[in-house]
Amino acid sequence: MALTDAEVRKAKPADKRFKLYDGGGLYLMVETNGSKLWRMRYELAGREKSLSFGPYPAITLAAARQAREAARAELRSGGDPSQTKIARRLIATSTDNYFEPIARAWHQQQLPTWGSPKHAADVLGSLEKHVFPRIGKLPIRDITAPMILASLRDVERTAGETAHRIRQRISAVYAYAIGAGLADADPAAPIGKALKPVTRGKQPAIVKLDDLRAMLRHVEANPAHAVTKLANRLLALTAVRSNEVRGATWTEFHGLDGPAPEWRIPAERMKMSRPHVVPLSRQAVEVIDAVRIATGRAPFLFPNTRNPRRPMSENAIGYLLNRSGFHGQHVPHGWRAAFSTIMNEAHPADRAIIDLMLAHENKNAVEAAYNRAQHLERRRVLAQAWADMLLAGATPAVDLLHGPAR
Repeated sequence: MALTDAEVRKAKPADKRFKLYDGGGLYLMVETNGSKLWRMRYELAGREKSLSFGPYPAITLAAARQAREAARAELRSGGDPSQTKIARRLIATSTDNYFEPIARAWHQQQLPTWGSPKHAADVLGSLEKHVFPRIGKLPIRDITAPMILASLRDVERTAGETAHRIRQRISAVYAYAIGAGLADADPAAPIGKALKPVTRGKQPAIVKLDDLRAMLRHVEANPAHAVTKLANRLLALTAVRSNEVRGATWTEFHGLDGPAPEWRIPAERMKMSRPHVVPLSRQAVEVIDAVRIATGRAPFLFPNTRNPRRPMSENAIGYLLNRSGFHGQHVPHGWRAAFSTIMNEAHPADRAIIDLMLAHENKNAVEAAYNRAQHLERRRVLAQAWADMLLAGATPAVDLLHGPAR
């Protein structure tokens, strides 16, 4: 007959220790000193073995029954719950149960599913920068929601959406750890609502040509690092994503002295994981020639000011626009919106080619599979038309090297 809570609670010590049976091998051992311990008897390969679940009342009758059912399930699958418990105890006393090595193991497991090396590097980089310094060297079971929230508050002050993404990554690490028996719960799960909500919508962009020209002139006249100004101009001329400009290396540029200069961005640096060819206008080549004077010895066209072996900060161009007075009016991604709006109005028959220039994904799966035409010659014509419109009356690129600096 199964035990009741009252029987367990009222069990008194005797001259000899004794057992109260609950069924399925579970029993309560009552010691002569009054302590009570939950144990389970089971057989494996013809040998009798026992397993301890912990003391009562710390382990309730209900909790002991749950532990018994878990052990029986493990036995049915061919495992030995005693050996599993020993393994978990060893893990608990090892640095391998710290958050950082578990997060790195999770990251390694996910690599084949992500496809893009760039995305994989971004995920690990965000944890290395914002999470590991705070909680990486703590046992994963000891980390609390307030600890995680404190790490994310630092990120939230400058990048609210990034804070939410990092929280999701921490939760994914905990899901991996729970499945491996290294954690029991996800303390990152409930703090999503403690972070400021992210308002998503169209990113700010100036899309009228005259206003766009005036904005670019104003930005380039402001005191700022010349290389950042040149990065912003190349971004404007090519309408690629800002990460693609930031990470541009000299080896990606071809035929700069010839009639058909190109920027060949490899698949691993593209959002859609497809290589992208950018025909370069005369003005874009002038930007590249100008920046070569300043950074030609570094691997990147636009290196980090503190470490030339790393690309420019992801916020550099955005900060340039903000400091120039365009906060909330135009962001780096806004150059893509401006290019799309103005060029589609000027060349409505070229809508599909303009989408191709923006490296947009073709929503028609059949067409995407069969129509792989690059239309490079027409794209080259449109790129030059855009550059001529945008930079009419603009300062020559090389002169930006000698403009006002911060």
